[in-house]
Amino acid sequence: MGYLDMSEKELVQRAVAGDQMAFRALYQIHEKAIRGRVSGYFKWKADVDDVVSESFQKAFSNLAVFDTSRELRPWLFTIATRTALDHLSSIRREDQKREGILLKVSAETEDGTDPLTDVNPEEEIINGENHERLMAFIEELPPRYKEVMVKYMIEELEYEEIARELGLELNTVRTRIRRGKQHLAEMMLRGETE
Repeated sequence: MGYLDMSEKELVQRAVAGDQMAFRALYQIHEKAIRGRVSGYFKWKADVDDVVSESFQKAFSNLAVFDTSRELRPWLFTIATRTALDHLSSIRREDQKREGILLKVSAETEDGTDPLTDVNPEEEIINGENHERLMAFIEELPPRYKEVMVKYMIEELEYEEIARELGLELNTVRTRIRRGKQHLAEMMLRGETE
């Protein structure tokens, strides 16, 4: 009898006991439905992938408290919907920050210079200071975020390359980069207000 032939209750019990194959079977059974549930919220597949991955991480880390007399899918849907809404809020905050930065850049460039091509010595010093500041913030990240952010932001590797180098699942890399960016943004905002 294969894992996919087992009852959901048995799979949950095995997963709670640490059986990785039971986790995988539950993922295979429910992944498509969860993906369908959250895909309408986002226009980019990467966002859907992040939410699906994070939803399953949350569900599996709380599986021990799940009431096995209930069906698993509605519980997963609730977690996925909440995760999608949190992710949307995060995207909106990032968009608002970007809009603010663009407005600031456009206001600062009324002198006719192009900030992307016209770099003077003062700007080079500022850019160097920003790089040093970014490096300092990256150093403060928790180790699991730090290692992927160094590869992503400093070494400029693609997600797939990072996953291969660190021996991680692709969705794990995506999630860690997203969370690493959130940590960096929070640290930078704190740094600006201090």
